[in-house]
Amino acid sequence: MLRYRTLALVGTFLTLISMPARSQELIDRIVARVEGDVILLSEVRVLSRYQALVEGKPESDAQILDRLIDQWIVRSEAENARFPHPTGAEITRGVERVQDSFASTKEYETRKKESGLSDAEIRSMVAAQLYLSNYLNSRFRPGVQIDANAVQAFYESGVVPRAKARNQTPPSLDASREYIQEALIQRDINEQAERWLKESHTRLRIQKLLEDTAK
Repeated sequence: MLRYRTLALVGTFLTLISMPARSQELIDRIVARVEGDVILLSEVRVLSRYQALVEGKPESDAQILDRLIDQWIVRSEAENARFPHPTGAEITRGVERVQDSFASTKEYETRKKESGLSDAEIRSMVAAQLYLSNYLNSRFRPGVQIDANAVQAFYESGVVPRAKARNQTPPSLDASREYIQEALIQRDINEQAERWLKESHTRLRIQKLLEDTAK
C-alpha cells in the first residue's frame, strides 16, 4: 500500500526538530535572526545529522536554514496558542515509526551511529516534529474538503499505475478510499501551510547570515 507523510515542510516540510544538548559541543555562531530570536549554526548541523539518519542524505545548509525559519514560525504560533505537547506514548510511537522505516534494526543502528545522534537526541527531535506537525494539522485540517472526483482521480493516476509498476493487482477503489482521502487531506494541509509560511516570511523581520558565517 502507498504511504503518505505529513508535512514535507514538515517531509519530510516537515522534519521539524529542536536543538538537542549535543549542539553545545559545537562552536556556535548566529546564522539567522527572526524577530528577536536567533538561529545558530549548531541547529543547522543537528538538523543535517537528523536528515542524514532518516533520509540518507541531508539538504544543503541554506535549505536547512529555511526549514529552521519555518519551524520558528510554526513553533511561535503553537506556543502562543498554548497548543499541547505530545504525550510520552505518542513520542515513543513516533520513534518506532522512524525505526520501522528501515529495512532492519541493524540498518537503523548503523545509520544512527553514522549520524552521531544518541537515542535521547532522536527522541527529542521526534517530539518536536510531532508538536509542530500536530499543530499544523489542527490548524488547517478543518478547512479541507475532499470530493469524490478527487478521490477517483487520485486512484486512477496514483494507486493503479503504482500497483501495476510493481506487477501487483491494484486494490479496489473502495479498499483504497480511506487511504486516498487521508493522502489528499495531507496534501491540502501541506499546500495551505506553505502559503501561510510564505505570507509569514513577508511580515516578519528575517535576516539570514549563513553565507557570511558558515564558510
